[in-house]
Amino acid sequence: MRTSRFPADTLPPTGNLINGNWVDSGDRFDVDDKFTGETIATLSSATREQVSQAVRIAKEAVDAGPQAPYDRSLVLRRAADLLEAWRSRFVDAMTTEAGFTLVDANNEVDRAKVTLTLCANESTQLTGEVVPFAASPGAHKRIGFTQRFPVGVVCAITPFNSPLNTVLHKVGPAYAAGNAVVLKPSAFTPLTSALLGQVLLEAGMPAPFLSILQGEGDTVGTWLLEEQDVAFYTFTGSTRVGRIIQRAAGLRRTQMELGSIASTFVAADADLDRAIPRIANAGLRKAGQVCTSVQRLYVDRRIADEVAQRLVAFAGTLVAGDPRDPATRVGPLISEQAAIRAETWIGEAAAAGARVLCGGARRRSVIDPVVMTDVPDEGRVWCQEAFAPLIALRPFDDFDAALASANSTPFGLAAGIFTQDIDRAMKAAATLRFGTVQINETSSARSDVMPFGGVKDSGFGKEGPHYAMREMTEERLVVFNP
Repeated sequence: MRTSRFPADTLPPTGNLINGNWVDSGDRFDVDDKFTGETIATLSSATREQVSQAVRIAKEAVDAGPQAPYDRSLVLRRAADLLEAWRSRFVDAMTTEAGFTLVDANNEVDRAKVTLTLCANESTQLTGEVVPFAASPGAHKRIGFTQRFPVGVVCAITPFNSPLNTVLHKVGPAYAAGNAVVLKPSAFTPLTSALLGQVLLEAGMPAPFLSILQGEGDTVGTWLLEEQDVAFYTFTGSTRVGRIIQRAAGLRRTQMELGSIASTFVAADADLDRAIPRIANAGLRKAGQVCTSVQRLYVDRRIADEVAQRLVAFAGTLVAGDPRDPATRVGPLISEQAAIRAETWIGEAAAAGARVLCGGARRRSVIDPVVMTDVPDEGRVWCQEAFAPLIALRPFDDFDAALASANSTPFGLAAGIFTQDIDRAMKAAATLRFGTVQINETSSARSDVMPFGGVKDSGFGKEGPHYAMREMTEERLVVFNP
């Protein structure tokens, strides 16, 4: 077994953050280097009592009142500066526990800084609306406006595939809007969240407004669902778990970013010099472990062979292996079990008649990037979320039928289309039932300022600081009656 290169002297706290203190417990779990398989840290799993304590402290903090909006904005700006100062520590953590390549880890830090800055800006601009009472007969002398107030305690349950920026897309808006946050990060990637907790406290976030509870979803996650003082749950993960959270939440509010089978279309008139590198990177970066990764690729049959050849050539330039090697572009999957599952699905599709044009070899948790075609409808790489570095290409003759095929899945998170035809682009935008439709971009394109969320079994509600803050506040109408 190879030795991890995680710097032991930069290991973040291994306990649970409660009221500014890192607290241990008797139950512990290991965190592995996703490339070598070596255990790099052993963390303390939160107890049932610690979960209740964290929620109680958060509720008391909100009831006592948050910092002023301007003060919250200063904390968030300082946190963005500290992210840059601590960049190497975050990169070390993410390359080790998430298997991110150096490119992906640095990009995660860059985006996280933007997210924090957006939250800082929005914290001082969270306003309501004036109500046009003149529209109602006899009410023209009334003056009405809305104000927004924090919902209270926000519970954020976050995934392994974006252990910094996705976490901040939940913690940042919640705090910017005046809420207290109880964070449960993925047990695969807890170290990045622990580092973030240190940064936020050093930046001046009041200790009662942030708790970080480490552990598994079946224990810590379940206990958080039992806490009735949690007012809002924000979750990114599987549709299966999303349904569990939604049932437990009852009338309490939630924001869910769930499963996906993302589709991208390439029309005959597409600019392939633009499309090919974007498609390859969107399908294969982060080892394909992105909810909007290009999994289904629909290509006009007239150019399907050229697209396939160019994708295979581009995939061949993407070195798969050690994420700390600067040459690596595709790192390991989150576990060897995840890689074995993907390998099995690829093999099943090939046995059913699919052609693997490149890739598929597995070395422990690393899979060489895959481009395949002729995948049958029932193939799991076609009809289930793969979460692996593979692109399944399907030629189409009928554009409408291709749109219908993309709509046929239970999911609807994001889609993309490459075309120079404005009518075709507008038809795709109007027809595709997805939360986002990108024109001349892939399904995986995202700017942190934009609203982001899905429909159908991909969930509901929006991320993006401006939009998330409105989800995490209560709107109150104030009316002056003369």
